[in-house]
Amino acid sequence: MVETLERALRDRSAEGEAATVLVGTALHDDDAEFVEHWCMQVGTRAVPGSPLLGLAGLCLGHTARRFGRLSDEALALVKSLAARAEADATDVDGRALDGYDDARSFLHLW
Repeated sequence: MVETLERALRDRSAEGEAATVLVGTALHDDDAEFVEHWCMQVGTRAVPGSPLLGLAGLCLGHTARRFGRLSDEALALVKSLAARAEADATDVDGRALDGYDDARSFLHLW
């Protein structure tokens, strides 16, 4: 799993496989810190325009739903990815907006 994500952060041709791995981890792994760590890695290291950016935001929303918490850094990242998506959908896709909505909802930040 880690190898797949690391490879995708170096080689965009591996993004499809990495997307599947990241979503699977966010939905099924029981280690909240591990899930958040990899969402953060992908959300901060993927290149602008990568579909992994929006997906990292969405997966942080899943993490908030499943575990009822996010670190301050993860919350700041999901907010930043959503703002980038709102400003330019070619930079970060709209899934980041859904992730931010989920984080706000499940963390009761409305």
